[in-house]
Amino acid sequence: MDGFSIRQARLGDAEGVYALIGANVDRLVPRSLGNIVESIDRFVVAEAGGKMAGCASYQIHPEIGAPEAATVEIVSVAVKEDFRRRGIGRALVEAVAERAAAFSPRELVTLTFTPEFFASLGFVEVPKTKIMHKLYTGCINCTKHADPFTCPEKAMIRRVRERNL
Repeated sequence: MDGFSIRQARLGDAEGVYALIGANVDRLVPRSLGNIVESIDRFVVAEAGGKMAGCASYQIHPEIGAPEAATVEIVSVAVKEDFRRRGIGRALVEAVAERAAAFSPRELVTLTFTPEFFASLGFVEVPKTKIMHKLYTGCINCTKHADPFTCPEKAMIRRVRERNL
């Protein structure tokens, strides 16, 4: 982790996070500045050379009738182009996963255009039907594709614990 640090995002980071997500609109679902401010406590940022180099966040998706079976989705993972291939993305995802571990989720999920990256972090591809809760809460409002099942993003999970506590 030479040359960069990961820290909890602050309100003052919201505009930088917004710009970073906007600069990666081909890879990420856009988020409003208001949404970022509302969820800033779920963001981590990477700093390198005094500049924001990347960000990542998470969302919790409940399982109806079984709150202990909730999953955590890794979202908004972005690294500025000139800071890529330095381990920053990996460190951001692991920092978010560590924070999410406090809730003892059954699994981490992500929808991604970069499945190779997430596979290197222990995620495995699954059919989108395995994460219907995510499709319902997120993809249903996406304006990029008419149907989540024709969207080219890959669904991936990383098991955190077994079904029973």
